[in-house]
Amino acid sequence: MGSLQEYLFISGLLFAIGLAGVLIRRNIIVIFMCLELMLSAANLTLVAFSRFNTVETGLPDYNGQVLVFFIITVAAAEVAVGLAIIVALYRARQTVDVRDLTSMRG
Repeated sequence: MGSLQEYLFISGLLFAIGLAGVLIRRNIIVIFMCLELMLSAANLTLVAFSRFNTVETGLPDYNGQVLVFFIITVAAAEVAVGLAIIVALYRARQTVDVRDLTSMRG
C-alpha cells in the first residue's frame, strides 16, 4: 500500500495529462475522454483522502468514497448526454474537429 503523497502525485499526474489533452487536442471525442480522465483523477484524490483520514475509532472515514459513487453516477449521465451531443454535431457537420465547430448555426 502506498502513502498519501504517492496517491496524490498519481492523481495530479492524471489530472495534468487530462488538462493537457483538453488544451492541446482538437478532436472533440479525445477532449471528452480527457475530461473524464480529469474527473477520475479527482475521484482518486477523494478516495485517497478518505482512506488516510481516520476517525476517533481508528477506522477510515468513508465519506469521500460515498461521494465518489455520486460523482460516478453523474459522470455516467454526462457521458450519455455528451456522446449524444457529439453524434448530433457529427451528423450535422460531418466533423469532430473543434476548429470546424466555431458557430452555433449549421
